[in-house]
Amino acid sequence: MSFEIKIPEVGESISEVVVARWLKKDGDYIEVDELVCEIESDKAAFELPAEKAGVLKTKVDEGSTVAIGAVIGEIETSEKKEKTTTDPASVKEEKAEAAAGKAADKSTKISPVAAKILEEAGVEMDSVLGSGQGGRVTKEDALDAVKKLEAEAQDSVDGGKKKEEVEAPPTLVQPVPGSRKERSEKLSTLRKTIARRLVAAKNETAMLTTFNEIDMSAVKEVREKYKDSFKEKFHVGLGFMSFFTHVVCIALKEWPALNAIIEGDEMRYHDYCDIGIAVSTPRGLVVPVIRNAESMSMAEIEVQIAALAEKARDNKLSIEEMTGGTFTISNGGVFGSLMSTPILNAPQSAILGMHKIMDRPVAIDGEVVIRPMMYVALSYDHRIVDGRESVSFLVRVKELLEDPHRMLLEI
Repeated sequence: MSFEIKIPEVGESISEVVVARWLKKDGDYIEVDELVCEIESDKAAFELPAEKAGVLKTKVDEGSTVAIGAVIGEIETSEKKEKTTTDPASVKEEKAEAAAGKAADKSTKISPVAAKILEEAGVEMDSVLGSGQGGRVTKEDALDAVKKLEAEAQDSVDGGKKKEEVEAPPTLVQPVPGSRKERSEKLSTLRKTIARRLVAAKNETAMLTTFNEIDMSAVKEVREKYKDSFKEKFHVGLGFMSFFTHVVCIALKEWPALNAIIEGDEMRYHDYCDIGIAVSTPRGLVVPVIRNAESMSMAEIEVQIAALAEKARDNKLSIEEMTGGTFTISNGGVFGSLMSTPILNAPQSAILGMHKIMDRPVAIDGEVVIRPMMYVALSYDHRIVDGRESVSFLVRVKELLEDPHRMLLEI
């Protein structure tokens, strides 16, 4: 009797996944709950366990894109696990299986993307040392190996031409120094999804951005004064993101349209704040979500941010941790951005962009003084949010951050 291995539902709005690699090969006997293959969606990677024991029969190749619910293999449950024998034929078969096992072990130490890069460039996988966890060959390792191979080939060509170049007569037009190499790289599933969502947000919403600037003196003073005792008590650093998350939740209560979405002909308001925090990773931009941030303390927010950021960097975020946000905060300031216009994270109606804190001269009470200033940008869907609401929301955020005592009293 055969049991079908199907791609399960992995999250809302996800219609297809990539079979990254088979953890067991065709013909292997597998036990219940033993991991069979690794699947990648546009948001996360996960592994499929076997629901039945039996012999595996694969139906799709590694790297194939398949729809949710598609059958990618079968488990023949009627076949039993057989003991090995010592006759010459079985010994030969065991050796072949051992060799295949070594190849499989090698494949588990190299990412599918890295393997494809090396294969297309003609680089032996065994010659590349991995810098990832457990010696795993990463995409960066593969690209470095390809660059090294190209450099060696170029050196060989240049060396063979040296004599000819010396004997060649001078030309009127000298070649411009510098590399003219090009390379192509297939878009990852995550990058294609990011591109599709960003274009959809631009084309399907009436997006507009309003700006303001915040004097960060008070927040910096509070942070500097209490950061050591905060870390000693809660075992996590006191960052600017917790301040912004906290005041955003206060402002969203006062201006609920920025915490709403459009569903057909209706607007759906949320009485909770699930705040998405945009995080840059080697695979691309991901937005893990802090659930019910409005009910959290500053310390709880910092703990959540640290845990989600670490998971994002290690590619261990689950689908649930990246879906269902009601508002997003993006901090381009960590990369040195002074000002930008963030793009909506659909179907949300607004996103707040933080930027670099820079000492600038500002006029206060008729005098020019130097203050640590930050530009902030609020992009919003004008179909839901009016200009008055967006500007008032951003002014409220500014008021709370410039006078942090307001956060305690919410005045």
